[in-house]
Amino acid sequence: MIIKPSRNSRRGFRHERVRDTVVGTADRPRLAVFRSLKHVYAQVIDDENGTTLVAASTLEESLKGQKGSLKERARKVGELVAQKAAEKGIQVVVFDRAGYKYHGRVAALAEGAREKGLIF
Repeated sequence: MIIKPSRNSRRGFRHERVRDTVVGTADRPRLAVFRSLKHVYAQVIDDENGTTLVAASTLEESLKGQKGSLKERARKVGELVAQKAAEKGIQVVVFDRAGYKYHGRVAALAEGAREKGLIF
């Protein structure tokens, strides 16, 4: 009998492989994305100090009651994280898609962040 690893565990392997090369510094922090079935989360992380500089998600008070598809809400999360990053003086980041395909909600979040001025 063949036992196939779950999708999430395979994503974890891809994420570990990508994280060997994608590292956030103080000058260029890492924009990490996590998506669950209902929500999307984004964090700007300085890996040298191990600190989260900025975070946003669909659970934010400003986004919580809004209607729209998951892609539209992910785009708004990208815009919000870019706005918060700009307030902290962060303009350039490294994008960490966390083993997810650059498609759908992940791509929408990245496009929203780029529209509001984040460079990656």
